[in-house]
Amino acid sequence: MNHSEGTEALFLFATEGILVTNDKSEITRINPSAEKLFGYDRDELLGKKIEVLVPKRLAQQHIGHRDKFHQNPHARSMGAGMQLYGLKKDGTEFPVEISLSPYSSDEGKFVIAFIIDISIRKHAEEKLKTYSTELERQVKNRTMILEEAVEELEKTKKELKDALEKEKELNEMKSRFVSMASHEFRTPLTTMMSSLSLVTLYGEKNDKQNQDKHVGKIKTSINNLTDILNDFLSVSKLEEGKVENAPEEMNLKSFINDTIGEMQQLTTVHQIIHQHIGKEIVSLDKKILKNILFNLMSNAIKFSPEGKNIEVISEVKNLSVKISVKDHGIGISKADQKNLFERFFRGHNATHIQGTGLGLNIVARYAELMNGSIHFESEENKGTTFTITLPQ
Repeated sequence: MNHSEGTEALFLFATEGILVTNDKSEITRINPSAEKLFGYDRDELLGKKIEVLVPKRLAQQHIGHRDKFHQNPHARSMGAGMQLYGLKKDGTEFPVEISLSPYSSDEGKFVIAFIIDISIRKHAEEKLKTYSTELERQVKNRTMILEEAVEELEKTKKELKDALEKEKELNEMKSRFVSMASHEFRTPLTTMMSSLSLVTLYGEKNDKQNQDKHVGKIKTSINNLTDILNDFLSVSKLEEGKVENAPEEMNLKSFINDTIGEMQQLTTVHQIIHQHIGKEIVSLDKKILKNILFNLMSNAIKFSPEGKNIEVISEVKNLSVKISVKDHGIGISKADQKNLFERFFRGHNATHIQGTGLGLNIVARYAELMNGSIHFESEENKGTTFTITLPQ
């Protein structure tokens, strides 16, 4: 077989589609593989314009590229970076890859086009792309699930930490309660036992003055014990969430006057004075407000010297209620002020005065429960003013 016969055999039996066009872009030769690729019969494409094999939507664009190629013909891959499509006789489009090689002979200028159907490759690429997208989605979902799991773990960790802190706080509270109770309960109980013995003794001697004096001491001790128990009962109810804010219509001026009347029975050496400003009818929780007033007025009495007045000022303005309790007592030092609302905290100048150190903590929590706030102004040895502000 000579060289010419070998070239012809390569053209006829090549698995790639091969066609030749002249300078008018007419198909002058086409091999069986190309005819089969485009679905045409033998020699059916001879003499046809190359655009017959290009989808109509791309034909105009192809003509522009073709003319440009003829101006500067050189061997190259067609449509680098572009997606090329061929058009079968039945109108089906399919992706192709084309290489162009120009040559000249005595008969004129020609271009050989090598055409490969890349449908399988495109399908594989699309499948790979879909797989990659799906894989990315799965990774994203699993990452999200992992993040949620980590977030849940952190949440559980925080809840556990909070629970442990709460338990630690409760244990500490119990320890401090035992320590405080052993002291605070022992003092009034000892006083009561001693006074009871003396009441009996003075009774036998018919000494009514001293008998009444010690009966008064017993009453004071009972009141102190009642205060201690009330404080712990309040803390217990607040911790268990048993205290609810239930506002009801009330006359604030009359309510405070009645409460002062009850408090006044516990002291013979202090005068509690009340001043009211603004309208009198408001909507507040009576039980919580009474506890707040009792605590604040009780503190004012305990920390004030005999003969000093306690001033209570209530004011209803716009949509808020402001109640102040002012004393002229021992005051609170700057160093103690920052810890004032902590449980069991007692100022350095109040350790000789009986108390649990829970009252102000309870008042602050009651104020918060009523969506209100508490603040104070104090100067050591000059007195303290506590102000509760409540919405209504």
